[in-house]
Amino acid sequence: MALWLDEHEKYLLELIRLEGRGDYASRETCQGHSECTSEPAYRCRDCFGTELYCQACIINRHRENPLHRIEFWNGCFFEDTTLKCLGLRVQLGHPVGERCFNHSRAYDDDFVILDTNSIHELALDFCSCESALTHIKQLLRARWYPATSADPKSAATFRLLEHFHMLTFESKASGFEYWQTLARLTDNTGIKPCKDRYNSLLRMIKQWRNLKLLKRFGRGHDPSGIDATKQGSCAVVCPACPHPGKNLPEDWKAALPDKQYVWLYAQFLAIDANFRLARKNVSSDRIDPGLSRGWAYFVEETGFKEFLTDAGTVAQEKSTCASHSAVNLAETKTTRGLAATGAGTVDCSRHNFKRPSGVGDLQRGEKYINMDYLFFSTAQHSDDIVVLNVSYDIACQWSKNLWGRMSRYPSRVHFARDGKVMTFLVPKFHLPAHITACQITFSHNFIKGMGRTDGEAPERGWANINPVATSTREMGPGARRDTLDDHFGDFNWKKVTNFGTCVSLLSKMKTAIPERDRHRQDFDDFHLTIIGERPGEVTQWNEAIEKWEADASNKNPFETTTITLTQAAVRLRLSQKEADDLERGFNSSLHTEISPSVLVSSGIELEEQQFRLQQDYNALSGHPTDLQLTKLQERSNALLRKIEQWCKVQLLYMPTVGRLRALADAQSTREEKAYDVKLWLPSKLKEAAEMSCDEQLCEFEWELRCAQAHEALDDVRRQLRLRAHLYKFKDAYIRGQRANTRASAVLGKVEQTIRTAAARYRRAWAAVKTLSAVLDKPNWEVELPELLAADVRGMSEGDIGQSEGNRTLSWIWKARGVAAMGEDGEAVLSEALRIEWCKSRARANRWAEEVELLQEEMRRVASFLSWHAGWWEEQANRRTILPAPEQEGIQGYAKRQAALRRAMRDRFEKMWSVVPALLQPTLPAISVPVS
Repeated sequence: MALWLDEHEKYLLELIRLEGRGDYASRETCQGHSECTSEPAYRCRDCFGTELYCQACIINRHRENPLHRIEFWNGCFFEDTTLKCLGLRVQLGHPVGERCFNHSRAYDDDFVILDTNSIHELALDFCSCESALTHIKQLLRARWYPATSADPKSAATFRLLEHFHMLTFESKASGFEYWQTLARLTDNTGIKPCKDRYNSLLRMIKQWRNLKLLKRFGRGHDPSGIDATKQGSCAVVCPACPHPGKNLPEDWKAALPDKQYVWLYAQFLAIDANFRLARKNVSSDRIDPGLSRGWAYFVEETGFKEFLTDAGTVAQEKSTCASHSAVNLAETKTTRGLAATGAGTVDCSRHNFKRPSGVGDLQRGEKYINMDYLFFSTAQHSDDIVVLNVSYDIACQWSKNLWGRMSRYPSRVHFARDGKVMTFLVPKFHLPAHITACQITFSHNFIKGMGRTDGEAPERGWANINPVATSTREMGPGARRDTLDDHFGDFNWKKVTNFGTCVSLLSKMKTAIPERDRHRQDFDDFHLTIIGERPGEVTQWNEAIEKWEADASNKNPFETTTITLTQAAVRLRLSQKEADDLERGFNSSLHTEISPSVLVSSGIELEEQQFRLQQDYNALSGHPTDLQLTKLQERSNALLRKIEQWCKVQLLYMPTVGRLRALADAQSTREEKAYDVKLWLPSKLKEAAEMSCDEQLCEFEWELRCAQAHEALDDVRRQLRLRAHLYKFKDAYIRGQRANTRASAVLGKVEQTIRTAAARYRRAWAAVKTLSAVLDKPNWEVELPELLAADVRGMSEGDIGQSEGNRTLSWIWKARGVAAMGEDGEAVLSEALRIEWCKSRARANRWAEEVELLQEEMRRVASFLSWHAGWWEEQANRRTILPAPEQEGIQGYAKRQAALRRAMRDRFEKMWSVVPALLQPTLPAISVPVS
């Protein structure tokens, strides 16, 4: 750019120089041909060069380019004119330059042509000879697409339609924006506004898209015609997915009885909904019918609506997992002014392809009935596949009664599931939002045969289609479906062409091979370490996980079997014990409403409120508002009143506290803040004053503090998982200053919650430490170690200075509170090791499976392209009763498509030829089998 700036003015002068005649200013005669002596005054803006010609020569040179833009020198400057004004008439139905001399020829002096450079008015002559074709065919054979099929007065060049088609794929420009561009290219001054052909352009674009769709899928080669097109047959399918008879070995089903390889021929599906793809309640299917009629990605609309009517109202089960808005809020989505609240889709979850017959409108939220229909519709295109892995962000709920719901649906959408292996999963990014039971049951990371599939393919695909939602929201139902079908098809086709690029399968393979080796070595090292200490247990772990992989109804080895202590559970147990004492006639309570255990638990709760109040005071800025101070003062006053009432009851059970309070009041000269009031719970009484205290109160606090520590530890772990989830989300999806500021605020709150939970654990730990000496409870630190700042880190985070290769797991991920556990903490340690061993094994297996899946997918892509080339060869001769020119066109197109597939296959195979070298082992053989 710095070099260009030095030449800045020279560039500007060259542009301005073109406004004059340049080197041709001194030329007096036209050089159009050797005998021409006329004055040159015309030049073409679209031809190469700036040569000037006379009127006759400029017309003669443009008989084959009648849509070029002409300008003439009026003595002072170049002025726009047209070939029509200069006298050019365009003749159709005859070779260029040949005239039709039929006196009854049809002509139109104001025919409008839309081209990529501008909008033109032509003097157009149609051939009217005895053998003349219809005006429509004459236009089409000139590569001009007529705006209507009856007496057209305007047309668009094929070049323009192809240009718009590709431009809208890449830029998502709307038809209106494109029309405005053409209009301004024609006249950007408003002096000579062009004729309005916007609606004609929309109509031609819609028809063009449909014709290209049918052409590309061989519908013009089928003797049965367009009406024989099957549902979903015009969708670009994923060549890397399994297609029996197209890219699978003939004996592929022979591997199915061997459970070890059944996963290699699985179909991976992902379900999701997009509420950005809404449509306003404009037009109707009668006024604006779709042209594809379910031939591609959208399901056929009439059948879909009949299904929704026939199925009736199906009750939407409420979520028993997390609070999923997709489930619980399905009935509350706003529908005002909308005919469709969004679109649901089914994708290939490994390669991000929209599935045939896998897209449909949503009428009111993400309801099961809509998603069921889409799933059953697209599953019929994989009817021969035995293994189906289905990913859905609410799979834990959706899959529960899927087959029961299917039995109530019309038989035409039933899915034959006998003999099939169905696995339901939750996408990896969505999984942390689920409860623990779902996280271990529906995880891609733990289930055999998943490789490194994450199930998030639809989310990545929305980035491509969302920009077009602005224009499709305003369309009629048919135009919207056809437009989205077109964009989905282009997206799929780009994925096909990208299989051979460095960012697709080969790139994944280059990543997967070293990861496989690393995780295999990590598991081997971990296994050898553990088996030396616990050989019997490791054998049991291996047997358990193999049973679970063979049959998911067996016990999940990733499940926590120990019972986590909670304060609520401890309070319940203490209350039940007091009830038993009362039944036996023993009453240790000195207050009519507050028992000893309630006193201690209430004191711990007050301590927590003090801590939070102090945090909020510390968080105040240097210049707090009156409203902030008022709210904190009101909280402080309320807390003080609670503490005063509690202290009165405390004196009944702990009278020695009275002397401590009196002494403190005598020594203090300032008003005590609510968060500074000492509560003198048994642990603090023993630690600071070493005064006597009822041992029963110490026992109560011991149990409640242990539960508090375990609860706090659970909070720390949960918030650390949430933090990791939010950081991934922020890196992947958050863009812009406002969004980043909001995300940072959310992360700040999570960090504060982590610090609060850690502080709660440390308070509980200090109390337990004091009480352990009083109650003579040794070895408690095995269960509750001291929490250092370095221990508060995520599961995938190492200590300061640790690299990935020597990373250690923080003890907080191995410890769990256990009821009725041995005092040495052996049950906790054994379970933590088992789960970590299972996870390490799962990581090694998933990466090993990924390498095998990628090899199989490369083979399948090449095989599919070979099959597709052969299929196109067969189409060349399917239609035989046609005129010779049409027959030649059909054969030429089919053979060109076949050659294209073979060229793609050869290119891919050449790029993938490096894979065998990459697969050469770089590590010593592993002594421990991981699969």
